[in-house]
Amino acid sequence: MTFFHFGNCIALAYGPYFLTYKYSGMPEYGAFWKCAQVGGMYMLTQLCKMLLLATFFPTSDGPPEMASLATELVKTTVDFGDVMGLSLVMGRVQGAGHIKVLITGLGWAAADLLLTRALPLWVGARGLEFDWKYIQISLDANISLVQHLNMALLVWLWWRNDLAAAVRPIVAVLLAVCVYRPLLPQILAILVGTWPTGFPLLAVSATPTLCTALIASHIFITHTASVRS
Repeated sequence: MTFFHFGNCIALAYGPYFLTYKYSGMPEYGAFWKCAQVGGMYMLTQLCKMLLLATFFPTSDGPPEMASLATELVKTTVDFGDVMGLSLVMGRVQGAGHIKVLITGLGWAAADLLLTRALPLWVGARGLEFDWKYIQISLDANISLVQHLNMALLVWLWWRNDLAAAVRPIVAVLLAVCVYRPLLPQILAILVGTWPTGFPLLAVSATPTLCTALIASHIFITHTASVRS
């Protein structure tokens, strides 16, 4: 039972990443090592963010729901470092627009999965008792994949010189929503009075991610069609 639970969590967490790589056309471009290089840039970016947070924003001992929303807002702003890192990486990746987005987004998401979720799954999912927490971690990894691909797409759109001027503010707003998404549970806790946990927390994370991804995809399709015509 323990082995099947662990295998199920691993398949649920890593399967979408493998399928995205295999069926998106990236193997034809020899994109594996490019994704690995993007992952290295992700690690460097996270190191810089941790140093910045440790220097200017020391952690508090209180529960997250008791932390000041203004303080968390300032801390979350540091996540714009991911946008800067994605911009640097995308400028170095060679290929068509959609391939650059896929390589950058998938490499970034895979590195995030390896560093933040691989160890909890390896240690916890092999326990003697079944726990829904590890299924939720695996599902959250899928949400993270969509989130990082969406951010890569928005960064690519932002740096397009031929992007319509009326669309650029929308792209900026969508990027801000992606960056400040971790604040939504705390905002919901302030409004409702209860900190969301379990599957409601997944819903809080997935809803804005899917909405921004749909809007960004529509902008990308419209922009691509207008460029071709």
